[in-house]
Amino acid sequence: MPHSTSNEDPRLTLWLRVREFAVPPPMIESATARRTTGDWAAACAAAHVDVDLNLRHIARLHGQELATHLRTDLRHLAPDLLRWHMPRIAPDGLIRPGLTLSLARYPERDNTVHLVARTPPAWADAGQRISLALWDGSRSGPHPHPRPNRRFRLDLHRHLWDARRAGELRARSETAPHARGWAVDRWPAEARLLLCAEGQDRGTVAVRVGGRRQVILDVDASRISNEGPAPPPILPDAATWVLPDLALLRAGLIEADRLHPLVAAALVPGRSPDAEPHKEAFHPPQPWRELLGTAVRSAVSGPGVGEDYTYGRPPRRSAGLPGVILPSLRRRPPRISVVIDTSASVSDAELGSALLEVAAIVRAVGGRRDLVSVLSCDAAARVAQPLCRAEGMTLVGGGGTDLRAGIAKALRASPRPDVIVVLTDGQTPWPQERPASRIVVGLFSRTRRSYDESDPDYVPDTPPSWARVVDIG
Repeated sequence: MPHSTSNEDPRLTLWLRVREFAVPPPMIESATARRTTGDWAAACAAAHVDVDLNLRHIARLHGQELATHLRTDLRHLAPDLLRWHMPRIAPDGLIRPGLTLSLARYPERDNTVHLVARTPPAWADAGQRISLALWDGSRSGPHPHPRPNRRFRLDLHRHLWDARRAGELRARSETAPHARGWAVDRWPAEARLLLCAEGQDRGTVAVRVGGRRQVILDVDASRISNEGPAPPPILPDAATWVLPDLALLRAGLIEADRLHPLVAAALVPGRSPDAEPHKEAFHPPQPWRELLGTAVRSAVSGPGVGEDYTYGRPPRRSAGLPGVILPSLRRRPPRISVVIDTSASVSDAELGSALLEVAAIVRAVGGRRDLVSVLSCDAAARVAQPLCRAEGMTLVGGGGTDLRAGIAKALRASPRPDVIVVLTDGQTPWPQERPASRIVVGLFSRTRRSYDESDPDYVPDTPPSWARVVDIG
């Protein structure tokens, strides 16, 4: 049977992008290390998951038994795995905004309390963060959609976030390939689980198949129709569609090494969940790549970076000045300009390494390629290229070296970049004054002999003190 390709299925294209950038290996490693030591709060912080839970207050309000069950679930919560399986939206694969989904349910007398994961609404501009909270059925609260969405019932799919049950992933996702990506073979079994959770022995279930269309599945008759009693329970999306990781593996678009370790261990026989994720396809992990990513993340998260005033949402202090319209300070996504040294002193291997670093820089800003531009520069700056694919970029040069021209051109861009990353061998003059944007310099490693054969004593000037320097191996 021929494999489908990403060009034939837009869903595979979307999920391949998500798997490449959304949950980087350092986040998985950091969250896993903290979770395995029992520090679930630190694991959540490593995976950028905010915790809006006070266990002592919950014990006083809902009882010690519920608080004990909640604490146990939090200790086994894999927040990086939760982020891995969060619902996404096209075209960039960002986490679906304004969403509340149930992770676990705890019965309490005549009520049910939910452990929920929430995403900020689109207008909040809060990045790709997730928050954990407890919902007791109240409609009040700061979130615009406090009630758990019926389409995303992770309380019925705990293997998508609970490390204890991650091994169930293959059994719950194994299904024959379908032209439209539906997990039709799993629908009857998953529908019975849904009806059982709703306290029903039999009945019908609505299956959303995309484009505001749905079909009605009669579980007892194993029959699918377009009509049925309303409103039936909705089959969760995790049970409706083929697991994206399984579809990518079948299509040959991803290797098991690039999957989350818990996912790879469940889907690939004989693979250990302790295996290290593949940090860069076809290239071994190297410490300097992490250092460069850390330097870029530190630069883009510094005070003042990406901050601007906007009238889109009034600030809190406006309540004290009625009748006065004040702007609020909001953080916008940072923009990065990469200046690549393409002079004759830079080898083809170093240029290839520079392109790999462009991909690492994109990961450092959360996969937003539209926020990264690339400049080739030797003695003169070339045309800035918006980043689509690092592998298909054209690097122009071969002359002398003066990266001051490239830095100056990057600063003239509109909007001006927040951070400029310079990838060079160091044989260049540097600006006398500190530029308006933060500067990160990636220096290709050289021995003294390799700088200038005609002058063995030549050593280029070191980058200025106001630049963050990372040696690239």
